[in-house]
Amino acid sequence: MTASTAPAGKGPTGKGSARQSQVDPLAPLRTPDDPPWDVYLTGTVFLDIIFTGLDSAPVRGTESWARGMGSSPGGVANMATALARLGLRTSLAAAFGDDHYGDYCWDALEHGEGIDLSPSRTVSGWHSPVTVSMAYEGERTMVSHGHEPPPEEPAPECPPRARAAVASLAPGVSAPWIAQAAAKGTRVFGDVGWDDTGAWDLAGLPDLRHCEAFLPNAEEAMRYTGADCPRAAAHALTEYVPLAVVTLGADGAYAVDRRTGETAEVPAIAVEALDPTGAGDVFVAGFVTGTLADWPLADRLAFAGLTAALSVQEFGGSLSAPGWSEIAAWWRKVQSVEGQSAVALERYGFLADLVSEELVRPWPLRRAVPTIGFRRSA
Repeated sequence: MTASTAPAGKGPTGKGSARQSQVDPLAPLRTPDDPPWDVYLTGTVFLDIIFTGLDSAPVRGTESWARGMGSSPGGVANMATALARLGLRTSLAAAFGDDHYGDYCWDALEHGEGIDLSPSRTVSGWHSPVTVSMAYEGERTMVSHGHEPPPEEPAPECPPRARAAVASLAPGVSAPWIAQAAAKGTRVFGDVGWDDTGAWDLAGLPDLRHCEAFLPNAEEAMRYTGADCPRAAAHALTEYVPLAVVTLGADGAYAVDRRTGETAEVPAIAVEALDPTGAGDVFVAGFVTGTLADWPLADRLAFAGLTAALSVQEFGGSLSAPGWSEIAAWWRKVQSVEGQSAVALERYGFLADLVSEELVRPWPLRRAVPTIGFRRSA
């Protein structure tokens, strides 16, 4: 297998017809000496095919019909899209298959979302990984297929300069680019998945020492620390990383900043969930946005929770990531609800300085596309 810099006909810069965010949350902080990118990340891009409207999990030996379907780039593309839609200049290093799926994912990310793919590569003879996700009763079941890309793909030896990076930490694995990025002053936000080894040993996450923030869910945080509640786990994690953020599911999120001694807790927004795919990625993207914008800790948690809540009302991973139009529409709608709690409105009052009436589009919004693409007429 060989690698090339881009599919035929694709540009390397993510410019041109790329989607542009209507709000730049970092505008007050930008200077001519800034790094070229706000966030850098690397990982595997999947083609996600999502079925929704299932009454229950598929039963062996039967055929199930779904009432909805969508296709989109998935895997690390969920996080990259969420960051870009919130107005952050995002650069992604990923391996893409040289099949139609790979071309579709590249197009969707570069031209559709404005994500810089100059560190990414198309790998000849390697097919795109695929995940089929079935959503029902607020849960999801996934089936995936794929092969590992060549070991030199996709992370470049030297990551580009960026304000921040999102790193997916894995037990027993050290990624050299994380230390390189941190040494350049990049603020690293560590995400983590379930530890299939069962060890749950923080010493087994060697790159955690390079992270400014660590964002596990409640179960992961308690298993890693041995704490009997998520809030105690968050405090225990600050022995290893300056900022610990623990997501609490329906109870919201809790954060502790060791450097300032500050803690914050924000309840979740009650919504009717259609598909939770990618909600964790959207939460991280929202928190990174607020952190880079230098917002108070509680505002960052509230914003991350809001973006995640908006995402679960749509199906798909990258398809569901909200932009500023959706955030503005939500803010206008909740202010018009009769009997709305003044305390709840005050919690999200920081949005008033970020969104305007011009951003609002009809609510609710639907962005899912059922097919990978239609033939274009001449």
